[in-house]
Amino acid sequence: MSEKRVVFSGIQPTGNLHLGNYLGAVKNWVARQDEKINYFCVVDLHSLTLPQDPETLRTQTRSLAAVLMACGIDPDKSTLFIQSHVTAHAEACWLLNCITPLGWLQRMTQFKDKSARQESIGTGLLDYPVLQAADIILYDAHEVPVGEDQKQHVELTRDIAQRFNHIYEQEFFVIPEPVIPEVGARVMGLDDPMAKMSKSLAHTRGHAIRLLDEPKEILRSFKKAVTDSGNEIVFSDDPEKAGVNNLLGIYKAVTEKSEAEVLADFADARGYGDLKVGVAEAVIETLKPIQMRYNELMADPAELDRIMKQGADQARAVSTPKLDEMKHIMGLTLP
Repeated sequence: MSEKRVVFSGIQPTGNLHLGNYLGAVKNWVARQDEKINYFCVVDLHSLTLPQDPETLRTQTRSLAAVLMACGIDPDKSTLFIQSHVTAHAEACWLLNCITPLGWLQRMTQFKDKSARQESIGTGLLDYPVLQAADIILYDAHEVPVGEDQKQHVELTRDIAQRFNHIYEQEFFVIPEPVIPEVGARVMGLDDPMAKMSKSLAHTRGHAIRLLDEPKEILRSFKKAVTDSGNEIVFSDDPEKAGVNNLLGIYKAVTEKSEAEVLADFADARGYGDLKVGVAEAVIETLKPIQMRYNELMADPAELDRIMKQGADQARAVSTPKLDEMKHIMGLTLP
């Protein structure tokens, strides 16, 4: 039997993890933890490429770790850790900086887009794809699940790893592959069912359902969801029915029912009002155990710190020997 493949996933602690993140990605991560060797990293160093309030960043970092565990990421099955707790990432970034051509970084689409909107930019914005490369290749990751917007960064990671291997004439780094995951559920904005539910807009009332929203807020958001002028509750590819289709898709994903079973549940609905309430109640029920577990974790900071230390220790056990070998290859002396 072949060895399990290694997967690396990095998540920025920017807050506002929403229902789309959960149904589209995190739920699948949880379900497939036994299939591969998984590293889930809260990439707090990447967050520093934009101005951050220190206390807010600290709170959001711990909160994201707790949310991921509450969703079902099991520290005994997967390695869950905070990026800044494993210094090999920053050290490896510097070493990789020294073999990465500047032009490779300047061509990155996200850098060009973001720098064009700012009068002054920090070096970190230009350089963070190199840190991202270090995150990935320190663990000999074969797969990196990403959205289309991050695929270019994984392709850069491949280029950097291949360049290192070529310069030092050995197959030292595994060349990772960007993997566009099968979407568990494509969740659209409640206020705009033609646009994907967005983390950057999750703070906007009525757009997204955040995983930690109170039940009354969830119900209020669903009641305001955009639908159409009709009253037919059906799955449809008609753009006019995008709002209804989104609501039915959310209900299908959280209940794990078939389309026929979903439609049967709403066969006696008196209109879209009943549909919205029914979907809201299903989402509230789904999020209830997640919120309960999250509150338990946040109420016991010592236990949360213990789990995060455990994850960092596990990550160091893999990344530090890799970093030391990398230093040796590059001609550095080890203490």
